[in-house]
Amino acid sequence: MSKSASTPGKRFMKLASMTASIATKTVSNSIRNFNADEDQKNEARSKLFQDIGVQIADTLGEMKGAVMKVGQIASQYKDIFPPEVAKAIAKLQRQAPAMPFAEIKQQVEKELGQPLNKSFAHFDEQPFAAASIGQVHKATLHNGTPVVVKVQYPGVDEACESDLKQVRLALRLMGVIKVDKKLQDRLFHEIQESLHEELNYEIEAQNLEVFRTFHQALDSKIIIPKVYKEHSSRRVLTLSLEKGESIETASSWDLTVRNEIGRRLIQALGQQMFFLKRFHCDPHPGNFAFREDGSVVIYDFGGVKTLSSDIIGHFKTLVNAGRQQDISTIENQLTELDALAEKGKFPEELYNAWLEVLLRPLTTHYDFAENSAHHDGMKLVKKSLKYWDVFKPSPDTLMVNRTISGQYWNLIHLKVHDNLNDVFEELVPVQH
Repeated sequence: MSKSASTPGKRFMKLASMTASIATKTVSNSIRNFNADEDQKNEARSKLFQDIGVQIADTLGEMKGAVMKVGQIASQYKDIFPPEVAKAIAKLQRQAPAMPFAEIKQQVEKELGQPLNKSFAHFDEQPFAAASIGQVHKATLHNGTPVVVKVQYPGVDEACESDLKQVRLALRLMGVIKVDKKLQDRLFHEIQESLHEELNYEIEAQNLEVFRTFHQALDSKIIIPKVYKEHSSRRVLTLSLEKGESIETASSWDLTVRNEIGRRLIQALGQQMFFLKRFHCDPHPGNFAFREDGSVVIYDFGGVKTLSSDIIGHFKTLVNAGRQQDISTIENQLTELDALAEKGKFPEELYNAWLEVLLRPLTTHYDFAENSAHHDGMKLVKKSLKYWDVFKPSPDTLMVNRTISGQYWNLIHLKVHDNLNDVFEELVPVQH
């Protein structure tokens, strides 16, 4: 993150010029297509949104650092954008350039209150992973324990606050957020909360301890790093080094191992949601590592979402109504979850077609590599597009949907071929 790109004035100007350019495009598009028919208007709107999406992604991508983080959040909440904008924003890379070691050393010493060699016997100067708000270094404690140290970039917390306001302004001006003001406020409040939590490593340390205790009691093959509290602070987090293979490597293992891993991923997520009522909500494949005995290592507990008992009750009722194709209960539950704008506007046959597609991977002997539900879902999207405004992005379901779909893609990477119905029924028992 070069100093020039991160000065508040320059960042502001870059974002402001992006906003102005988007506003101009939006207005000229409306004037140009004033007399066009419905199909032409849709076509023009789609093209406009594609351009805007690319522009947002390019601007945020250039700025690195904090805006990258905001861009990633935007891609996590991509249901609130038109598909064309979401697609472009989702392309934002997770990688930021590494920060000079002198600055990292200074940050660790300031946070832990003593020279680096007092805290660690050895500290790798080269990071082995860089993310949008910090980077990760391998190190060794004085008793010989190998650890990983997550260090937050200096100043990233202040930058994130102002960037989030700018991005919100840009999106509001171009009118592409498809939700009303009240819902926007709730969504941005949630984004702000999750950003605030992710920037505080003390919260992540607590999350790690809670999830570690929870999973150890249920399944010794879910491995969560241990926190070294005396080597951690608000901006530095020291954890046990837990090795495992990447999803690419694991995807070439024997099918029985891949199936065991796939089951473990779904089971762990379901147990977190329905029993712990808090779940790890960044299913990026880089946050998991795998071992040939079927073990799963889970990293990065900066993103954790808490669910109320009410919301979980709605989810269970919704799942059971889906199993029974009970459309009126589905609509009632979606209304309760603030996810439905108008009841009775989405055709019943489309509901049923979607239910079959969505339940297929969890209720049949399903070949994730073939990914038939996704392909059939894409065909249904075309038929469903004209009803796009019937559904609203709900703050209560956005992260749940994103996490479930992220794990679905992880099972596709792993080429799982299995019937997960027993896991599904164990997590959400069938109500008769």
